[in-house]
Order: sequence, then structure tokens, then C-alpha cells
Amino acid sequence: MKFFIDTANLDQIREAQQLGVLDGVTTNPSLMAKEGITGKENILKHYVDICSIVDGDVSAEVVSTDFEGMVKEGEELAALHKQIVVKVPMIKDGVKALKYFSDKGIKTNCTLVFSAGQALLAAKAGATYVSPFIGRLDDISTDGLNLIAEIRMIYDNYGFETQILAASVRHTMHVIDCAKIGSDVMTGPLSAIEGLLKHPLTDIGLEKFLADYKKGNA
Repeated sequence: MKFFIDTANLDQIREAQQLGVLDGVTTNPSLMAKEGITGKENILKHYVDICSIVDGDVSAEVVSTDFEGMVKEGEELAALHKQIVVKVPMIKDGVKALKYFSDKGIKTNCTLVFSAGQALLAAKAGATYVSPFIGRLDDISTDGLNLIAEIRMIYDNYGFETQILAASVRHTMHVIDCAKIGSDVMTGPLSAIEGLLKHPLTDIGLEKFLADYKKGNA
């Protein structure tokens, strides 16, 4: 499973990259605003800065909601860097834009997906990634992981090449569960990735090894 980090914070991206397990980055307008990145020129530059840190795909989101606007924005974003993936919302014109970009050889990430039907449409339109938001489904007492399982079954049934990118991952167990179900990618905060490192028996074992070493070399 690929690990993406969901942030616009360059320090966190560098830290995840240095860990040696980072495969890409996802961002959105809210994450950009959180880092104080505003204005078109600054946002475009920030995408390039992110691409200079990581080796893999970097999702950059369009803000238009009409076909022509999404195509214009998407082509501009794709021209920034070869690692850019154009992030398109799951709406009618978004599906049209996915097909357009797919025909042009431009990578896409269909975002704000909350049903298997939406994921099926995105795959039919040739999306590179589809992003079901599992955490937001959990927030409304709906099983986000079940959606991942449904999409996995549908894609496997028909050999769709679209990658399932589990988004809105909130914690480490989300990561483990997505891996069990067969999600191709997960994107979440640095804390969810680093949480995989932690186990009390590891800490206890290391403490004992070091204590025994000190005794033998006193």
C-alpha cells in the first residue's frame, strides 16, 4: 500500500520523506489556507515546492465547478510539474473533466467520493485515483471502511486500473484496516503514519536490551 501524507506543511512532508516510506502528497484548499498559503501565484509555487521534496504524485485540486473551468485549471496545474495529479470533485462536470484529462494522459484524483456508485463512475471516466473519505463517513455514523471494501470488490470484478486512495484517514487503525481491505493508497496526517511505529513491547524490549548491554560493559 502506498503512503501519502495529507498536508501542505513542508516540514511535515520533509519529515515523512526522511522516514523513507512516503509515496506522495495530497492537498486541498483548506490545507493550503491552514498554512497561510493564499493567492494563486503562491499556491502554484507551493505545489512546485512540494514536488521538489517528494518523489511521487502530488494531488493539486481545482476550485472550479464547471467543465471549462476545471479543464483550464487542471491543464495549468499539470503543466507545473510531471508529478502533479489534478484533483477533481465528484460532480457531473467533474466526471466529464476526468474523461477529458484521461484522454490527454493527465493523471487525476477524483475527490469527495462517498459512495460505490460515485467510485464506479470515476473509474469508468478513467480516473487515476479515487478518494473515498472514510473519516467523514465515520463522522456521520456510516462505515467508511465498508465503502473501501465495496469499491475494491467492484474494481476487482471488472479489472479497473483506478487506484483506491483512502482519504480522510484519521488514525493508525484506519491505516491498518485499509491495508487489510486492499486499499491501494492511504492519505492521512503524519501522526497516523508514525503511529505505526509504536508498541509498548518494543519499548520494553529495547529498554531491557540496553540495560543488559550496560551491565555487561560496565
